[in-house]
Amino acid sequence: MWNETRNQTAVADAPVARGGVVGLESPFVGTADLLKTHQARASKKFAMRERAFLDLVNVRGELSDPAFVDAFERVVGCQPPAAPNTVAKSAAYDVLWLGPDEWLVRSNGPVQAGVLEAKLAEAVQGTYSAAVDVGSGFTVVEITGERVRDVLARGCPLDLHPSLLQPGQCAQSHYFKASIVLVPTGDDTFEIVVRRSFADYFCRMMLDAAEPLAS
Repeated sequence: MWNETRNQTAVADAPVARGGVVGLESPFVGTADLLKTHQARASKKFAMRERAFLDLVNVRGELSDPAFVDAFERVVGCQPPAAPNTVAKSAAYDVLWLGPDEWLVRSNGPVQAGVLEAKLAEAVQGTYSAAVDVGSGFTVVEITGERVRDVLARGCPLDLHPSLLQPGQCAQSHYFKASIVLVPTGDDTFEIVVRRSFADYFCRMMLDAAEPLAS
């Protein structure tokens, strides 16, 4: 079993502002120095970065309700995906399937918090649905490189073979003890949605798992 106790020493907290968003603190504030060191020596085998301050909105609704689907599409730019574990895309957002009546809408870049939630909430009024901003409780990590699937396999129980998990799909799982949503975006590139409360742990565990593979 992979070692879950290494590199658990605390890193001093310091305010972090990224992605052009001023006044917000990254969930990875406690591992900022660790990430900086990793990025300075990242190789083609593995690299990791945070995609901070993206808009993340959890949406619940009924695909059988045309009013909900039309309202969703007007705001997001695409319909919510119906097929399990798939991703729908528009110019500004990706929509991740989480369940038959649940989706996670993620912006493609940093935005002002709360804007998407407000637009969706107003658009779907009168339907049996809900839109909740969860951006303050989660963050998004991008990992890439020739050994990226091997690094994931050290803490994720899913079969990560490219024939089973490829762009256009998503999957809910865990990395060691951190719950994640895993989104392949290229042959050797993934985005991972992770809870803010697990961000420090997730970062340390992933970089620790990658160390012997990326050197």
